[in-house]
Amino acid sequence: MPEGDTIFRAARTLHRALAGKPVVRFESMFPALTRVHVDTPLTAQSIESVSASGKHLLMRFSGGYVLRTHMRMNGSWHIYRPGEPWQRARRDMRIVIATADFVAVGFNIPVAEFIAARDMERHEELRRLGPDLLSETFDQAEALRRMKERPGEMIADVLLNQRVMAGIGNVYKSEVLFTCGVNPFAPVRDIADITLGCLITTGRRFLLANVHTALPPMTTYTGFRRTTGRDNPSQRLWVYGRVGLPCRRCRTRIKLKKHGTAARLTYWCPKCQPAEAGRLPSQ
Repeated sequence: MPEGDTIFRAARTLHRALAGKPVVRFESMFPALTRVHVDTPLTAQSIESVSASGKHLLMRFSGGYVLRTHMRMNGSWHIYRPGEPWQRARRDMRIVIATADFVAVGFNIPVAEFIAARDMERHEELRRLGPDLLSETFDQAEALRRMKERPGEMIADVLLNQRVMAGIGNVYKSEVLFTCGVNPFAPVRDIADITLGCLITTGRRFLLANVHTALPPMTTYTGFRRTTGRDNPSQRLWVYGRVGLPCRRCRTRIKLKKHGTAARLTYWCPKCQPAEAGRLPSQ
């Protein structure tokens, strides 16, 4: 599943290409979107903005509707010039929104709906989101409060819960837990407040750093995440994807475990992240 930084970058790219431009073409494989299009033709509207809210991408139109999309595991948005060949098969197309200058194509998007702008604050999914780690108004105290409301849950699961705080996915979960020296399977009640605070601030720091990282053209963003501060592509992450390899700090072999109903993967170092939760690592 794309993480918050990926959605943020996608929204920023779409906004730069589309905002302020009239819509000249709209297609969708979702009947519900087509019905709204017929009632309020998008080709009579302009795109006002594109933004991210956690892992939700929100495209606002001048006619008073917002297109909400969620990528789940495999969805993505691409931008093309008119007439430029698509990099994905036509059968994977779910949404096309074009202006005179650019064509935005949503591929394999499983969740898409139009929401009346006046109803945004009451929308069930959006209303329940926790503080967005990439928001300029991120509320750390509220994120901590929501964490502590789940004392019996494993911290690895809590970090992924978008109702606690929005933006962290599987990669950052493992990286943040390692950086703060927290055992992924410890319950929240066993973790000191100062360490919970470390998880929150580290998650925000990693996400912010990665949305501002300049990438070479035509690259896949997820391959350029960096949490170690190292430029070497093989050394960018502390533990994620490194099962069986030596820990970059202590040389202990990195472990991997699947857990939860979705069998999410968690990578960790058993020496740097001991079972005794709440201990900050030596720096």
